[in-house]
Amino acid sequence: MIRVILADDHAVVRHGLRFMLEQRPDIEVVGECEDGARALELITELLPDVALLDLLMPGMDGVAVARESKRLAPSTQIIILTSYYDDEHIFNAIKAGALSYLLKDSSPQELIEAVRAAARGESKLHPMVAARVLHEMRQRQQSPLNDLTPRELDVLTLIARGRSNHEIAQELTISEPTVRTHVANILVKLHLADRTQAAIYALQQNLVPLKDALEKEE
Repeated sequence: MIRVILADDHAVVRHGLRFMLEQRPDIEVVGECEDGARALELITELLPDVALLDLLMPGMDGVAVARESKRLAPSTQIIILTSYYDDEHIFNAIKAGALSYLLKDSSPQELIEAVRAAARGESKLHPMVAARVLHEMRQRQQSPLNDLTPRELDVLTLIARGRSNHEIAQELTISEPTVRTHVANILVKLHLADRTQAAIYALQQNLVPLKDALEKEE
């Protein structure tokens, strides 16, 4: 039996959710409330398998409840059920520990599947929410340049500007063996074969303007 609590400041929504969920033989609604503070109390008292929370509630919102419940009752899985799907609300809820994020236009079957999935520790996201999460992940995908140290970035920049190891050593006030070490590290971290590829890569990443790379040849 999957034990669930409901928290929503609209009684009609709570009653509708309770009726829908309790039609399923494997789901039991063990508590309901209209505000976040009481939701947190129910979570810590009853330790339900799943807490179905509205995002915006009086006093303590769903994000705050999710955050505190992860600290006080980590076994309870949190599903946010809301009408809001802007990036700020979505990512704040996920960072706070919400396992799933559904919109109130979800079908009854989608909601039931989300509750069952949450009880298994599996996440469900509304398609519109999933699209935003995927977009954010792509936006935050790390550039290989982030693996370089500040000094290695300096060396790569100078390579792209056409400087020799001797010139780089003079400009950065380091020894040539140290420059060679930095160059070797850069090639390994960026999976490049030689200095020429490193220079081309730096230009592709807009680390230096093309005109600066041509200054040496002029």
